Amino acid sequence: MIRDLRTELANAIADFKAYDVPGVCSRLGLADGDGSEAFNSKYKYAMSRLAAIPAEEILPMAKKLLQEVSSYRLSEQVAKLEEIGQPAITEITRRRLLSVFKTRPLATEMEEVEFLQRVWPVAEIPSPYGSSGGILDDIYQHTVRNYDWETDETLIHLGFLSCSQAQLFRFLEEVTAPIAQTSDAQAAMVAELNSHLQHDDFRLAVVRKVSGCPIYKVQRAVLGSPADQGISAALRAFDPNDVHDRWIAAVERRADDPRGAITLARTLLEDVCKWILDEAQTEYPDNADLPVLYRKLAKILRLAPDDHTEQTFKQLLGSCQQIVELLGSLRSKLGDAHSPGPKKAKPQPRHAELAVNLSGTMATFLVETWRARKIESAIPAPVEPSTTEV
Repeated sequence: MIRDLRTELANAIADFKAYDVPGVCSRLGLADGDGSEAFNSKYKYAMSRLAAIPAEEILPMAKKLLQEVSSYRLSEQVAKLEEIGQPAITEITRRRLLSVFKTRPLATEMEEVEFLQRVWPVAEIPSPYGSSGGILDDIYQHTVRNYDWETDETLIHLGFLSCSQAQLFRFLEEVTAPIAQTSDAQAAMVAELNSHLQHDDFRLAVVRKVSGCPIYKVQRAVLGSPADQGISAALRAFDPNDVHDRWIAAVERRADDPRGAITLARTLLEDVCKWILDEAQTEYPDNADLPVLYRKLAKILRLAPDDHTEQTFKQLLGSCQQIVELLGSLRSKLGDAHSPGPKKAKPQPRHAELAVNLSGTMATFLVETWRARKIESAIPAPVEPSTTEV
């Protein structure tokens, strides 16, 4: 990669006027030379001097030049080099993300060519066919005059599969921006993209709002402990979209938005209860609150204290029921579902940590119990009442 960076740095220097090249090289700390040498070949002038520079000095030199000029190819090489060893989006995930745009327009609030010009430096990207007009002419030819490039094909030509992760994230953040999408299109696109990003522990998360519209940024899923990761794995396997997304959102808010995290902790348990009840083909009132949902589910999963005779299990399951009821109470008293008022207690991050962790643990327990019950029901063997299994 250093060789590619060296090449692109020489190309970026060669973009200057011949009479400026010696001065540019001098500012970068390269050896002086005869001005006529630069007029013969600007690229050779720069490369002959860069060849003598140690590899560890090339990156700082490239970054220094980028403070002075804009060069997409050079900035891409710098970004790729800096991303080595960092958490990465795999090629598998890139291809899955690309599939999202196979039949979906890139923008619903502006022309696609206008959108692409906001995200990709199309003036600097060469044509895949070698035409002199660059890729912008190709885009007009194949997506406007003739429609023979699908959206995913256009993105491939722009470098979607090979660009730096920084450029990929910039695209994902721009394509989900409210200036590019209607609110419905934005919500649907974010959900689908996150269903793929989550496999590499990334997600599009709301970072702020503009004119009431959410602005998304690609972030690492904030899983701070092995327990977080275990819960995440279990809930992702159960439902990779709604339930898992709710868990990740609750985890991410623990430190900065305790009220919101506590509300999401309760909502996560409501999600899990309703999902399992639906799978079990058990009806429940639309307005049922969490304790009602849990008691109904506990009967199905044989988790009600009265279903067991062993005192230890009765106490354990009774405590589980109390935790669920307390989470519901916390949401009403400390969450953001209601106005806090001037005298209402303000939850701290440690309170949100407790609520979210309890909710995630209970959700995992319910999911794993439901999975075990389904396996039991599929085994053609006589089942005797158990007084010990939970």
